[in-house]
Amino acid sequence: MDFRTAISLVVAYLVTLLLIRMVILTRRRQPASTIAWILAIVMLPYVGGLLYLIFGINRVDRRARVIEEASRAIHARLPNVDQYELETNRRLNDQQTRLMKLASHGCDTVPTEKNQVELLTDTNVTFRRIEEAVVAAEDTLHLEYYIWRADKSGTRLRDLLIEKAKAGVKVRFLYDGLGSVFLSRKFLKPMRDAGIIVRPFHSGRSLAAKWSINLRSHRKIVIVDGKVGFTGGMNIGDEYLGRNKAFGYWRDTHLKLQGPTVLQLQFVFAEDWYCATGEELLSAEKYPEPEVEGSVIAQVVSGGPIGNIRAFHALMFTAINEARDRITLATSYFVPTDPLAMALETAARRGVDVRLLLAGRSAHYWTILAGRSYYESLLSAGVTIREYKRGILHSKTLTIDGHWSLVGSPNFDARSLLLNFEVGVAFYDSEIANQLEAHYEKDIEHARLIRPMHWAQRPARHVFAENVCRLFAPIM
Repeated sequence: MDFRTAISLVVAYLVTLLLIRMVILTRRRQPASTIAWILAIVMLPYVGGLLYLIFGINRVDRRARVIEEASRAIHARLPNVDQYELETNRRLNDQQTRLMKLASHGCDTVPTEKNQVELLTDTNVTFRRIEEAVVAAEDTLHLEYYIWRADKSGTRLRDLLIEKAKAGVKVRFLYDGLGSVFLSRKFLKPMRDAGIIVRPFHSGRSLAAKWSINLRSHRKIVIVDGKVGFTGGMNIGDEYLGRNKAFGYWRDTHLKLQGPTVLQLQFVFAEDWYCATGEELLSAEKYPEPEVEGSVIAQVVSGGPIGNIRAFHALMFTAINEARDRITLATSYFVPTDPLAMALETAARRGVDVRLLLAGRSAHYWTILAGRSYYESLLSAGVTIREYKRGILHSKTLTIDGHWSLVGSPNFDARSLLLNFEVGVAFYDSEIANQLEAHYEKDIEHARLIRPMHWAQRPARHVFAENVCRLFAPIM
């Protein structure tokens, strides 16, 4: 061994010790995540350390203070939202009331009455509804997206926004700096030239903040004149319309909202916009009186790595434990935390019909492998698992006992439930739950049932790959 090699080994050893100390001491985290990072640092010298510095340090505290201050400042002066809570509690059963209290505690919203909801399960119809709403805009257009592609579909919708901006509509566009990393200045310049205010969602302006890519907005929001809102699982791009041969058919679930929930969705956007720009969207005209009266009781739920609880993780965990009859979950990324996996197993063992519809194909195949490592224990508990095979399953929906449901952007994995900024809508409504369950029945016609006996006989190399992916799942 020559001198340079010896020095390199000593440096690698010291760096490894330093990084391990950082992993253990710098922030309280899940034990599985701590162990996974230590293994990565030890098994991948230098590379593992670099990945930890980029992905592993969750620089959330300063960001959390900014967002919480913004939330208090905006919420204290927010007009015309909580008044729609009146009489709602009289129409909720005990289970719904408990879930409502938890959701309200986690995100400072309340269930509202008289909402009109269109459940959108065809991505081309969703895109068309958004286009129609944009064309009809008269005052403001607010958009926030995790992924916006600079392809044919993304360009088409961009050009519509430009037309509306030139016609005098105030357009604000917020995109995630990681998910939409390929949005070039060339693509965005015509928007800015037309007067559209374009901002990235990121964790700050410092070099350290820019290196931290954990804090992402996974939200998908469109708000038109404060009266019509869209949210759910669908991003903007050709693949989401089934126009990318590599992915094929794209199955997603989105929502068109009218009524008080749009005001709550506007509040979520206002928080994110304030944090990105410093502009407060508080004027009363941005929160107009709803013009339609529907029959749906609904509540916008927002979640992120701030506050004392993780809203979506706590809400899903509690909803699963509240179930008495049936649970139907559809998700594109299934890598549950240990408490959520245990909740599903326990529900099945006490007689609840637990049905999972999971992705059979994905652009991130390692997530499928990691998720499959949970199948054996779930199947042994009596959970029914199916993998969608028609194309890409990207829906994120949960229904409980046929009268409570959740539709939105969060996946059933640690990144969505503990790190990302997400948004969804909780429905205290049997009709919406029935629609979601009906779509589940249609979807399983294109899904493969995972049979316990066959699953137990899969090759050892598959088991090994699944367990390796699961080992590193907490840090991916």
